[in-house]
Amino acid sequence: MKNVIIKWNQVSLVKRILIGIIIGIILALTIPTATSWVTILGSLFIGSLKAVAPLLVLFLVMSAVSKHKSGQKTNMKSIIGLYGLSTFLAALVAVVVSFIFPITLSLTEGVKDVTPPDGIVEVLKTLLFNVVDNPIHALLNANYIGILAWALLLGIALRTASDSTKNVLTNFSDAISQLVKWVINLAPIGIMGLVYDSIVTSGLSTLLSYGKLLAVLIGCMFIIAFIVNPIIVFIYTRKNPYPLVLTCIKESGITAFFTRSSAANIPVNMNLCKKLGLNEDTYSVSIPLGATINMAGAAVTISVLTLAAVHTLGIQVDISTALILSVLSAISAAGASGVAGGSLLLIPLACSLFGISNEVAMQVVGVGFIIGVLQDSCETALNSSSDVLFTATAEFAKTRK
Repeated sequence: MKNVIIKWNQVSLVKRILIGIIIGIILALTIPTATSWVTILGSLFIGSLKAVAPLLVLFLVMSAVSKHKSGQKTNMKSIIGLYGLSTFLAALVAVVVSFIFPITLSLTEGVKDVTPPDGIVEVLKTLLFNVVDNPIHALLNANYIGILAWALLLGIALRTASDSTKNVLTNFSDAISQLVKWVINLAPIGIMGLVYDSIVTSGLSTLLSYGKLLAVLIGCMFIIAFIVNPIIVFIYTRKNPYPLVLTCIKESGITAFFTRSSAANIPVNMNLCKKLGLNEDTYSVSIPLGATINMAGAAVTISVLTLAAVHTLGIQVDISTALILSVLSAISAAGASGVAGGSLLLIPLACSLFGISNEVAMQVVGVGFIIGVLQDSCETALNSSSDVLFTATAEFAKTRK
């Protein structure tokens, strides 16, 4: 048995995950009644990632900032700029594609048990209040904006601490990183359970009637992932971007697709950054920050579903209004994690730009929940994999100079 485990661990993680996906599909098709014992594997995996991620962020950031020396440069300004550029271009691509392939919806009853934000001010206010959240509350609720704020402040305060204190932080950081490696090693088993659960509970039959809408949504996300983002990377690095792009999608995007949680994928992204040899002082901050504000997939979702409502109601849209929608979608997407329900609940905010009533907008949200199985998976895969992509791009661009 020991030899089997050793040989299994020698196989690359991506290949092991693909094996887990195949086994999950086979189990779902052959023994769909074994729900309880198979799906619990996926739930335990996501639960483990979500449990370790807040502590990982807190101690990694504190340790990195406390050891930071004056004059030592990081790439945070470039990374934040890349996050913003990618999110805006994602919204713009979604608007253009939605005009080329207009979608109309069969609207049903609205979603009554959720409340969208009243405006962009409320979204931004939520983000600001997350910054000053109680640190214990932030850890318990995985509020990464709050965790980052406290980790940065404590790290700055500890820069004058003794070396022994800093070594303790480093030891805690290393210990939690080791825990993360153990959890990630269980990814094939966890993803097997997630695949099984998705096929057994949702299937694909309920998504067939929304095939065209899904095609536009997922098509936009593929354009961002395989055309727009590579162009951005090439402009910054002047090198073939696809080896890096494909590595990020393969080793981060696949896991994010099945966990459907940017927060749960933070440990995976941290591990990938380390594997790529990136600066820990930078990625310990940029990865959790990206999980909060780098939301190209959310910008696509908001733009496409909003324009689907516009086309359904026969509202005419000029170029200037379309550009305003792109900006609004990008800003809203950056605040999506600060609003319960994520990107879907920001659709009424964008719909208000065209005078669409909240009742109709919430019916569009209902459609979003129906297609959420695939939409949210692809959205998370794009968002999370690009966190590593742009962190690496900023560092490689600096070394080129």
